[in-house]
Amino acid sequence: MLPGPLLDESWSQPLVLLVTSLAAGGLVHMLLLKIAGRKIEKWGNFEGRHPLDRIRWPTFFLSMELVMLVVHPAIPFPGTFEELLSRIAVLLTILTVAWTLISLTRILGEALSSRNPSNSSDNLQSRKIKTQILMLERLIVIGIIILSASAALMTVPRIRSFGESLLASAGLAGLVIGLATRPLLTNVIAGIQIVLTQPIRIDDVVIANNEWGWIEEIGITYVVVRIWDLRRLVLPISYFIEQPFQNWTYRSAALLGYVHIYADYRISVGELRAQLKSILESSPLWDGQVWNLQVTELDEKGVQMRALFSARDSGSRWDLSVYVREALLEFLQGQESLDLPRLRVEITPSTTPPF
Repeated sequence: MLPGPLLDESWSQPLVLLVTSLAAGGLVHMLLLKIAGRKIEKWGNFEGRHPLDRIRWPTFFLSMELVMLVVHPAIPFPGTFEELLSRIAVLLTILTVAWTLISLTRILGEALSSRNPSNSSDNLQSRKIKTQILMLERLIVIGIIILSASAALMTVPRIRSFGESLLASAGLAGLVIGLATRPLLTNVIAGIQIVLTQPIRIDDVVIANNEWGWIEEIGITYVVVRIWDLRRLVLPISYFIEQPFQNWTYRSAALLGYVHIYADYRISVGELRAQLKSILESSPLWDGQVWNLQVTELDEKGVQMRALFSARDSGSRWDLSVYVREALLEFLQGQESLDLPRLRVEITPSTTPPF
């Protein structure tokens, strides 16, 4: 059974006024959101989720909370209830503003990323911009969360006084917290360095920790590398600042591939060079820029040669290397095995009797 004062007529009018004000705020929000949606649709076509869908609910609650903050002082609630209502409204407004700002940050990040598509093979500039947008977006979201949480805690008097007492004796506490969070801070600072210097970007081809793969995700404190066999290598982001690694697409996606050939001294280098050119011209994986065949070493066993060729990207480079290796092997096998390396032994008759 509800207490008597809640059933008193002195509560009915304030509650009706409050509910009516909140409903009016919700209706105004729906109208403004509909108008904004029509304006945004004129700027371009959006595939999948509409940008305003992310802020529909946070702005809905925010509109009603702002109405509550403006209207509730004029509503004749009892003093204690009005103070409680005011604190709740301020706390919810802070949290909803943070929710709205985070949603707006993500909408802006998606809009900027969509202007720089990365669906081409040599997409260095778009991947660079996409990485910067992603990292800045996450840093801004973390900043919004920290500031909103601090502001929300400061609205509660007991927690605020507790925080002030901690700040008064923050010498030793700050040292302990700093030591405990040193790895986290190191990775956050490394993330900022990566945004500024761009040693890696989304979809870069790298060799890190003796693994070859693509940069799939760059977080605030970690980087996910998608390895060629679909495993995921998760490394701290500071690794790419402190440790050496290979970035195959730092300047361009184009790469050089090579194949080593071992053959007998009787092989015709000119004929093999012509065969290499024919093999490359028959493959769409070759970009037609670079090719060559050179003798790189001579020893007592045979001849070592290197076939060099270029490809558009790392995937084409690998496939073209395999194709050239197989085609040259078939060519050498078709030469009656005369061109394949062989071990020669000369046996001379001995003039000394065995006994």
